[in-house]
This record gives sequence, structure tokens and C-alpha cells, in this order.
Amino acid sequence: MRVVFAGTPEVALPSLEAVAASRHELVGVVTRPDAPAGRGRRLVASPVAQRAEELGVRVLKPDHPRDPEFQTALRELAPDCCPVVAYGALLPQSALDIPRHGWVNLHFSVLPAWRGAAPVQHALWAGDEVTGATTFRIVQAMDAGPTFGVMTEAIRPLDTAGDLLGRLAEGGAGLLVATLDGIDDGSLEARPQPDDGISLAPKITVDDARVDWTEPAAAVDRRVRACTPAPGAWSTHEGERIKLGPVVPDPDHPALAPGELAVTKRAVLVGTGTDPVRLGVVKAFGKREMAAPDWARGVRLESGARFA
Repeated sequence: MRVVFAGTPEVALPSLEAVAASRHELVGVVTRPDAPAGRGRRLVASPVAQRAEELGVRVLKPDHPRDPEFQTALRELAPDCCPVVAYGALLPQSALDIPRHGWVNLHFSVLPAWRGAAPVQHALWAGDEVTGATTFRIVQAMDAGPTFGVMTEAIRPLDTAGDLLGRLAEGGAGLLVATLDGIDDGSLEARPQPDDGISLAPKITVDDARVDWTEPAAAVDRRVRACTPAPGAWSTHEGERIKLGPVVPDPDHPALAPGELAVTKRAVLVGTGTDPVRLGVVKAFGKREMAAPDWARGVRLESGARFA
């Protein structure tokens, strides 16, 4: 089949590579427009755009996929199917109708669970033991289209969202190509999603990532891992925002009040609604990331101080 791949961030690169290496003809790539980045805020092409240019593939960067100029260019490429991974823009029906086999999305959950922008983060936050990835045909309703295939992945006790998403991106790339193969040879037929088991995974905001120290240690641990690396879990000390890396519940340490800090030469612990948690790395505003004991020494932190 002739395919046009749509994607934007780094997580889409394994799928782009897999599609480019498949039996299908990659005739174009759709991605988001160049965006400001770095201290100089200069315009930088997306990771998908950069790799597509290295592959010598035509790149389309519409401000919005409803733009008539974009849809004309897409029709000229005459794709049979458009595989999608984290493209980042809503597709109007006029664009969905262009490829004869539609747009096939790789979504990082086992649908209908965790429909939305942050399925991996929400699966971790909820304490799920298993998640996965699903390929489905895009329709106007969010992540509600009929599905082609699925893979599952166990969630490990120390997984961050970055860890889990990396594994799903690699495994999902093979699922996406297998889905294209099945569509091409007629061996795959899309099936409607069940009506039960639907859950939503909206984007996690910076406010969502603020740690609530009155929660149980297990919930604090899940929130921090779900928000790592982005948007980054955080708390405040003396009015200053402190970004927090993954924590480790420590049931053997004496109890601390929620938010209360205990400082030793080798560890910094924080009280929660149940057991204290041991801090890993921290990053104060404008400072480099460092181990929690090093940060504590630098700011002369003493036991009895508090996170708010």
C-alpha cells in the first residue's frame, strides 16, 4: 500500500522507522509545524519531521489538517492508508475520507480503557498492573473507532511514564506494521469497541502533578512516577517549587506527619498519609537535578522542615 505517516514527537519514531522498513511504500509524512525551542526560542522541526527528511520523504506541516492546501497535497500523494502515532491535531472528516482505508491510529492503551491524551500516565496513576497498545480506525469521536489489533505490556513496580511509554512505542511499532499488512491482504477486519470498560485519560496538567502528601504512600509513588518525565511531579519548600523524581515508600522508617521531612546524611524522607517515602532526585528552580541528600545539604535542610 501507499502510506502517509502522521506523527510528531520522539515516541512516534519507532513506528516511523518500522513503516519505512516495511513492504509498504512510504510516500509522505504529516507532522505539526516547527515550534520554538531552547533558550533562543528558535523554530525547530519535530523529531518526526527531522527523521523523515533524513529518509528523503516528503513532509507536510499544516497549521491544521482542515487547511484546503494540505488536503490537496494529501490527495496528490494518493495514500491507501495513513498510519498515525501521536500526531497531535484533530482530523476533520474531509481529511479522514481521503485514504481509502482511512487513518489507522496506534494508541497506547487497551481500548476502550484510557481514551485520551495521556493513557500511559493514567494507567500508572490508577495502579493498573497491565496496559498495552491498540490499533484502530480514526473516527470523529475521541479514540472510539473500531479496532484492528492489540498488544499487552505488564506495568513494572518502578516504571515511570517514560519507561513504560518507551516499551509501548517499540512494541507498538510492530503492531502498527502488522495492522497495515492485515489491512492490505484483507486478513484484518476492524471490530467495534465494547460499550463497557470505557475510561478517560485527559492531559495531565502541572497543577495535577503537585504532590498531595496526605495521600497514602502508594498513591504518592504512583502520582510521581506517572508524572515522570512530564509534566514533572513537584512540591514546595519555603515557597519555592521543587521538582521531584520517583520516590520509594519506606514502611520501616518511623511515622512522619504528611509533608514533614526527615533528613539524614544519606536520605531525605517525607511523611504521607501512611508510610514515609524516600526522595530520589530533586530539582530546585534554576538549579541542576541532584540527589536529595545533596540538595538537603546545599540548602541546610533539617528534620522537621515541611513540604507544602
